Amino acid sequence: MSAHPLHPSSTAVIDAARQRGGALVALESSVLAQGLLPPFNREAATRMMRAVTDAGATPVITAIVRGVPAFGLDDDALERFLARDGVRKVSARDLGIAVADGADGATTVAATLAMCALGSLEVFATGGIGGVHRDAPFDESADLVELARTPVIVTCAGAKSILDLPATLERLETLGVPVVGYGTDELPGFFSVSTGLRLTSRIDTPAGIARAWRAHRALGRQSAMLVVQPPPAEHAVPVDVVEAATAAALMAARDAGIRGAAVTPFLLADIQQRTQGRSVQANLALLENNARLAGQIAVALRA
Repeated sequence: MSAHPLHPSSTAVIDAARQRGGALVALESSVLAQGLLPPFNREAATRMMRAVTDAGATPVITAIVRGVPAFGLDDDALERFLARDGVRKVSARDLGIAVADGADGATTVAATLAMCALGSLEVFATGGIGGVHRDAPFDESADLVELARTPVIVTCAGAKSILDLPATLERLETLGVPVVGYGTDELPGFFSVSTGLRLTSRIDTPAGIARAWRAHRALGRQSAMLVVQPPPAEHAVPVDVVEAATAAALMAARDAGIRGAAVTPFLLADIQQRTQGRSVQANLALLENNARLAGQIAVALRA
């Protein structure tokens, strides 16, 4: 990446925050360019950035902007990404290709983790991570491997509900990624509060997360720490409603021959329709909630 320096606006954002002794929080761009549909993606960007700022930290959306790695999007770039104007979905494996092609690339969780390593960022907020897919145990998100080898605190509402959640939790254990419940003793179900999958660790304060992270790193651990919290209860969708919508969406995807990177956006959009929009409201609320927690943790790390 040395032949392709960071976008000038990125350098300014990061340098200014660090000179103030400020905290930084990475936000992915794929949720804006491939996840939530307009106008909800714009609302998500606004709510997440405001939540990080209100917590006392600086939000930085990661992306490849016309072939240049960027931490923070200027107004023109943000409008292109929100409009999905020729923006490709970029996982960790695709970063170098997107740079070489001079492309606009929206970073997934895996790619954002790789970008965090590039920019020396310690905290990242997202909605839900990828994991092991249902009925296809060989189909596993690149997010899991990147979590295993990138030391970043990731706040989320668990793994996306369309996945095999027990298998995903088992893989995280195998890969040595600590999963810490924030205000919960079990893995959240992304749109839903409960899954019945018990966690071995719970910490209920940002300062406690910061202490655990320092200990994790002092022991030489190179993995991420996954901090999971349920979606706000007033916006959560009952697990039986989510399961019924997910089963129907999976069948629709199979019937339509949807495969690969197109599966997750298809399923989330289909579930949105089947839940009469309840899932998108839950998604917006949990994205904001996770961004706020990430900001609080980033500030605690600077204390």
